[in-house]
Amino acid sequence: MSEHEHDHPSAPGRASGLPDPDASGPPDPDASGPPDPDASGPPDPGQTQEVLDRVRAEVSKIVVGQEGVVTGLLTALLVRGHVLLEGVPGTAKTLLVKALGAALDLDNSRVQFTPDLMPSDITGQTVFFQETGEFRFRSGPTFTNLLLADEINRTPPKTQSALLEAMQERQVTVEGAPRPLPDPFLVVATQNPIEYEGTYPLPEAQLDRFLLKLVVGYPSAEQERDIVRRHHRGLDPHDLATADIRRVASPADLTEARRAVQAIEVEDRVSDYLVELCRATRESPQVILGVSTRGATMLLHAAKAWALLAGRGFVTPDDVKAVATPTLRHRLQLRPEVELEGATSDGVLAGVLERTEVPR
Repeated sequence: MSEHEHDHPSAPGRASGLPDPDASGPPDPDASGPPDPDASGPPDPGQTQEVLDRVRAEVSKIVVGQEGVVTGLLTALLVRGHVLLEGVPGTAKTLLVKALGAALDLDNSRVQFTPDLMPSDITGQTVFFQETGEFRFRSGPTFTNLLLADEINRTPPKTQSALLEAMQERQVTVEGAPRPLPDPFLVVATQNPIEYEGTYPLPEAQLDRFLLKLVVGYPSAEQERDIVRRHHRGLDPHDLATADIRRVASPADLTEARRAVQAIEVEDRVSDYLVELCRATRESPQVILGVSTRGATMLLHAAKAWALLAGRGFVTPDDVKAVATPTLRHRLQLRPEVELEGATSDGVLAGVLERTEVPR
């Protein structure tokens, strides 16, 4: 943990590359009410942070040991990004999305991606109704606020690409007619890191659309014991009512939080540092394809959201370093011989962060 993060103990949690939340846990929910979206003047980062802290605390009622992933999902919601979750089955990925939707009063849906899934199965299709003699559009599961695309790499590229327009343009085109998606709209795609037989790796163009790639690990031994005890006491992960998940924020609060992110200040020295990091990945001898310009802008947005979640109105170099790995790891393509030697994107990024001079 950096010196900066010690000075700000309310900084959000780790999601495989983010500072570790388990040292102190998520901040306690604040008793004050949510910010008034109609209030005049610039948004208050501290007040917005309190609302988001309540969301994280509410989700932790049913999801234990994944505070960093919750922080990553909130980061994506704040800047209209999307998240790729990589983790083995049974680590509460579906439950995370359901609990987050309940705490924010957002709709959510889940699609299990399979080899026979068609694009129309997720975007919707035009259906003929004999009783009226009319064609009507029947919307698919994409028309929601939080879309969990489970095991996205198990479906062919044609169906994977159906999400591209939704992720980038916030709309789907069916029969030549564009149809806008609800706002907010977040895609949370999952993939299993150990079973690659019969899968279709996501192309670079689609990977680049994800703001963050978060690695979902196992909880600690104490956290796992806590989970087992909760189930013994009657917790049902399929019924959020057993965890008493309450709505502690609303879409209006999220809109206000997004406005607060836009107001976060970024000095030229910090943005220059960000650009140098991204350019250094392209010059690394271990890399075939480095971070794109889109990746650099995504890193900027993620750093601004991170600063807001820490309750500050400005971005520091430590904020950029904190979100660099989850924002950039999936945008690197390593040389095959380097991968055979055991190198990883995380390791390459660690070297880039170490070699790039931090502004003072």
